[in-house]
Amino acid sequence: MQKVFGWPKSMFPVPTHYCPGCGHGITHRLLAEVIDELGIRERVVGVAPVGCSVLIYDYINCDMYEAAHGRAPAIATGCKRVHPDLIVFTYQGDGDLASIGTAEIVHAAARGENITVIFVNNAVYGMTGGQMAPTTLLGQKTTTSPYGRSSRREGYPIKIAEMLATLDGAAYIARVSTHSPKEIMKAKKALKKAFETQMKGLGFSLVEFLSQCPTNWRLSPSEAVKWVGEKMIGYYPLGEFKAPEGEK
Repeated sequence: MQKVFGWPKSMFPVPTHYCPGCGHGITHRLLAEVIDELGIRERVVGVAPVGCSVLIYDYINCDMYEAAHGRAPAIATGCKRVHPDLIVFTYQGDGDLASIGTAEIVHAAARGENITVIFVNNAVYGMTGGQMAPTTLLGQKTTTSPYGRSSRREGYPIKIAEMLATLDGAAYIARVSTHSPKEIMKAKKALKKAFETQMKGLGFSLVEFLSQCPTNWRLSPSEAVKWVGEKMIGYYPLGEFKAPEGEK
């Protein structure tokens, strides 16, 4: 019997620590599949930050660095500049990239660092207890915004993809989602294009993944999937915000 589906070679066959219904597992799988399909596993180096994905090195079968909170782009920059033949990526959450790491990601994009960033946006601090993040939606309740986020008190959610797309050093910027099979397939194509952008030496690439967080949203996995489609995408539209000329 012909085998048509199996475990990616670039992903260790082990259970993950993620909560049921979390989007990290889906994103990990897509990352591993893209690495396999591009045939780059022996050249790939990842950078894991502080956050829910802190243990990604236990799941993705490639060389990995561990970075201080928010500093993954700096580590990736150093690695890529010293070893320009390697394919370097960071895997960061919104509490990491959009908060303590804001300056790091903005300047890495502005410099046009030839790295690929996987940005998982679940609109909350996942690992540390569900606090409000820079990406938390207006009206969304968290442990530190129990009455809902207010534009007057906390300001507006930051649209990372749109912001970075304005920078000249950014070559490919896209936002995708893990809330439906159709969008997951689109997400894989965007992630592959981001890595191909780096492999062509075109500059900085980032793919933002809208992702479910049932535990901190106080929703069931099925309810969390609906919440992404009904709430998050309304504020964070999907699509490519910047692509190399002739490739959008």
